[in-house]
Amino acid sequence: MTNSTCGVRPFRIDIPQEQMDDLARRLAATRWPVLPEVGWSRGVPVARLKDLAEYWRTGYDWRAHEAALNRIPQYVTEVDGQRLHFLHVRSPEPDATPLMLLHGWPSSFLEFLDVIDPLTDPRAHGGDPADAFHLVIPSLPGFGFSAPLAEPGWGSETMAAALAQLMARLGYQRYGVQGGDTGAYVAPAIGRQAPDRVVGVHVNALVTYPIGVDGERDGLTDAELRRLGAMEGYNDGYLQIQAKSPHTLAYGLHDSPAAQLAWIVEIYHRLTDHPADADFGIDRDRLLTNATLYWLTGTGGSSAQVYYEDITANAWGDETGQWDDGGTGSGGWAPTARGTVPTGVLVSTAKDITIRRFAEREHTVVHWAEYDRGGHFFATEQPQLFTGDVRDFFRKVR
Repeated sequence: MTNSTCGVRPFRIDIPQEQMDDLARRLAATRWPVLPEVGWSRGVPVARLKDLAEYWRTGYDWRAHEAALNRIPQYVTEVDGQRLHFLHVRSPEPDATPLMLLHGWPSSFLEFLDVIDPLTDPRAHGGDPADAFHLVIPSLPGFGFSAPLAEPGWGSETMAAALAQLMARLGYQRYGVQGGDTGAYVAPAIGRQAPDRVVGVHVNALVTYPIGVDGERDGLTDAELRRLGAMEGYNDGYLQIQAKSPHTLAYGLHDSPAAQLAWIVEIYHRLTDHPADADFGIDRDRLLTNATLYWLTGTGGSSAQVYYEDITANAWGDETGQWDDGGTGSGGWAPTARGTVPTGVLVSTAKDITIRRFAEREHTVVHWAEYDRGGHFFATEQPQLFTGDVRDFFRKVR
């Protein structure tokens, strides 16, 4: 199947200069609040955001990053009325395994930039050519260049169905899927929907919940109890807003680049693994390229819709009609039917809250790996460990 016959078109990022000039003007005109200096305990400190916004305005070079991104093969197509943007990098190894990589929020396809070369061409990186992958890296619907959303309803299950169609359109009949954060919901959903086509599902930043059944917490290790406590005490303010009022949130994010930056920066501060004297566990330019992508595509509001869709679809009520979270503090996520596709789970012990017995309730786990370095955005923070773990898992299931 060729690109010309299946509706897949080459794509090139080409942002008009007037949009970049508008971004600079808006940053210069930001009305900064006067707030108590309390560090990060109440959100992003004003002084830190001012410094980062000023660098974004005067020092950051979007055009250099745009040119680098355009050296990677990119495409767009339409599935079920929804525009899909994706990177498609084929390995020089003809027998490479097709693999889809799925980001989450507030991330993007940029999360995987540092793993493209070693995954597609292990021979050039001192690895085994048998570990090679053909990579498909979409922007999830509503994110980045996969916007605008065609209609309501684009939760993780709908995304999964569209992305399975994308893989078929590209001619891939058997393939693997990897995902983190939102991608850790979408990837297993592809496995459940197309178990005859998915050879394996690999996830990181997987959220696992207790569901309130007797004995499910018995025998948890100290580390697992700490993860459970971290989940129950987690500041989910952003999740609640995006799940319940994504349209109201969109006005501020769409109109103010400083607001969009702050909304993203807090999550990267909170969820990346970084030393105490640093704000983030990723490069500042990579963070700003991601923020610029959200700003230029105007997807602060549309990327939040998946929270509304998934929580609406998965919440269940108690006898009073109120949301019942089984004592999890999760806001009420219904158990998912257990997937049969072999699944690998990568856990960041610094940031993840994944508990194996809860994961095994919904996934057929055949690979479990824990790392004491790296955080929520593992492919960006620890690309070598990520690459190695993906290779290890798919060796078991190919």
